[in-house]
Formats: sequence, C-alpha cells, structure tokens
Amino acid sequence: MNQFFAFLLLLSAPTAQAQLANPLKQLLRRDTAAVVRQVLRHPAAYRLQIIYTQIRRDEHGKPTFKSHAYRLRPDEYFYPASTVKLPAAAAALQKLHRLHLERETPLRIDSAFADQTRVLVDSTAPGRRPTIGQYVRKVLLVSDNDAFNRLYEFVGQAELNQALGLWGLPRTRIVHRLSVGDKEPGSRHTNPFAFFADSAATAVRYRQPAAFNDAPLPALPMAAPKVGRAYVRGEQRIEQPLDFSDKNFFPLAEQQALLRALLFPATFREAIRFNLAADTSAWARKRPDLAADDYAFLRRYLSLSPRRSRFPRYDAPHYPDNCAKFLLVGGPPAALPEGVRIYNKIGQAYGFLIDNACIVDSLRGVEFMLSAVIYCNQDEVLNDDKYDYDTVGLPFLRRLGQLVYQHELTRTDERRRQQVRAYWSAQHERAAP
Repeated sequence: MNQFFAFLLLLSAPTAQAQLANPLKQLLRRDTAAVVRQVLRHPAAYRLQIIYTQIRRDEHGKPTFKSHAYRLRPDEYFYPASTVKLPAAAAALQKLHRLHLERETPLRIDSAFADQTRVLVDSTAPGRRPTIGQYVRKVLLVSDNDAFNRLYEFVGQAELNQALGLWGLPRTRIVHRLSVGDKEPGSRHTNPFAFFADSAATAVRYRQPAAFNDAPLPALPMAAPKVGRAYVRGEQRIEQPLDFSDKNFFPLAEQQALLRALLFPATFREAIRFNLAADTSAWARKRPDLAADDYAFLRRYLSLSPRRSRFPRYDAPHYPDNCAKFLLVGGPPAALPEGVRIYNKIGQAYGFLIDNACIVDSLRGVEFMLSAVIYCNQDEVLNDDKYDYDTVGLPFLRRLGQLVYQHELTRTDERRRQQVRAYWSAQHERAAP
C-alpha cells in the first residue's frame, strides 16, 4: 500500500484507544485561554481541524511518527488558499530535474490565451532574469501569488494533478491560478515558456509550447461544497452560500503528509519520494556544505525569514519574521524564539486560516509537526473583507502552537537534544542563497 495513503487512513480513522490517549485533545480541553474556550464551544462552526504529530528517534536517530487529530474531517471542504503553493513548488523542481534544467536557468514567459501575461524580466532576481528558483523562493518566503501562477503555468494543470496522484495525494486537486479570477476555460490553458543557455537570454535551451488540458478535472470528494450564507461579488451582495465546486482542494492530512515527505524523505520508500535533484556522491557526503540539492533548497526557504533573503530582498518592517507563521508566533510582528525554526506553508482566504508546519527547537531538543485550519467569519458573508483573522484565527493558532510546544518541552532529554540538533543542522540551509 502507498505509504502516503496508509498514513492518511491512520489519521482519518483513529482507534478508540488512540482517542483516549490523545494528548492534543487533553491540551485543548485543559487550557483556560479565552480564545481556545470560545473555539472549542463551537468547533463545527469554526470548521476546526488539527493534526499533531509527535516525532521520536531511536538510538540511531531514525525518526518514527505518531499522529493525533482533533475533529479531522477529510470530506469537509475548506479553501486551501496559498497552501497549494508547496506542492506546486515541488512539482516545478521535479519537472526541472526531468528536463535537465537548473533552478537558475534564465527563462521567458509568453502569452497565448485571453488574460495571460508575459514575463521578460524579474527586477528581484540577479541579472533581472526570471527563473523557476526565484519563483519558488517567492512562494515560500512571502507566499507570492504571481510566483505561484508562474509555477502553475510551467508545470501545467494536467501534469500538476498527475503528480499529486503519483505522490499519493488522492483527494488533492489544484485547478486554477490565484488572485486573478482564474476559471475555465482559462485555467486549463498555460503559457509558452523558453529557457536559455546564457544569461543574456539569446541561446534557447528548451522551449515549452502553450498547453491546454482537455482531460476531466479531478473530482472533489464532496458534492457541491458551499460556504457561508451570502457573498459579495463586485458591488452586489448575493444572498446564498458561495459555491466552491470549481476551486482547489488540499485536505489537511494530505498537507501534512506532503510536508513530512519533503522534510523526512528517508522515511518513505524510494518509489514514492520526489524526483528531485540531489548530490549523493561520496564526495558530496563528505562536503555537505557544497551539496545544493532540491530538498535542501525547499527546506531552506520553508523556514528562512524574509529579511535574511538576499534575492529577493524584503525589508523587515513590511515582512517581519512571523509574517507567514501562524502557529506559535502568529499575530503582531514578532521574532521567533531563540533556537526555533518553523518549516511551514500558510493559507489565508475566504475566512480560512491554515498553517501546515514542522516546528523545531534545536537548542531544547523539540521537533513536532502541527497542521490546523480554522474558519474565522462570524457574519458568514464571504468577500466582504470582514473576517475575524486578528481577533479569533491568529490568536487561536498562536495559542495552539504554544500549547503543543510547551507540551513537547516536557518530553525532551539530552539524547533527544543531541539528535534534533544533529539532524536539523545537517539538513538546514545547505542550498545556495
């Protein structure tokens, strides 16, 4: 059985014994924070789902995982927003590897269908040349929507969804661009690309023609998902729920499974690991600082704070360290605690807040995975820009992260501190900036 799928089944069908020994539920029920009490009184109204995965290592440092869920509903729709950018980034790197192209190969994007746009230069990149590597940096550092759209166009709608199926994510589908009103038939059309062998972009190395996906779209696992009681379209308020039947979907268990596969690839069989570039020669193992593989590239930019990025550059006042970190540190601008790194991808749209994270404290020997979604829209009107992100969603996710982190501190010891420090120092920030 596919290990991803087995992992998802385990999460979605916990045993009675596991329910009784669920530390996540105990932590939530014992907490006295007002926002936690408020959400737990009406978890269905908040469409709350949480997965907490404990990580344990044997004497050789090999990790094992034990997951606990709160109100996990694989067939309950939530809009995934920017969380779909992580699988798109992985698929783009995988396609580069298959085509024998590099992350920093210069490219140009043309247009071939209505509302498509061209890209000739990228002012944020060295030499002002667009690259797939730069688009991946942008989606992971600050969740840039245009960068995601370019990755979607490069991979293609059909190939992207085929990759999701091959990775063992049977319920996930990514069928449109973000923040540009993308819908059929335009969402099925993707732009032509040209990759160049030189920085002046004169010698074409590879051309990818415009594409159209004529295959049926992956079906949603639920019928006609609707959210809210009304929505705003332009200047008009429509007095009916908003239909998400033509939207993306990325269920929480599959989000965590994907992140785990990227951060802990050795825990999955070779056959279902991502086909990403990696320097595995004996020489490279002796010199890990020179092994700039795609796994390390993703890990680096999943956790890097925007102000530490060289290309693209982001200023700290507009992009604080916690700008794309909801769990543990979400809310007003703040620094991460000393020793803490958060490898994550967030989403925020239509009243939904999602964070899919692996939180690591190499100083104190803490590592765990935590994924959560919460719907923050008390008036149940969508697109009115009156969501409860700041008053409910972010405070809840911050407190949730704190509760689990504090619980993990009680489970550490010297051996674990050494193991956590060794694993994450070996894996972290090996890719070129």
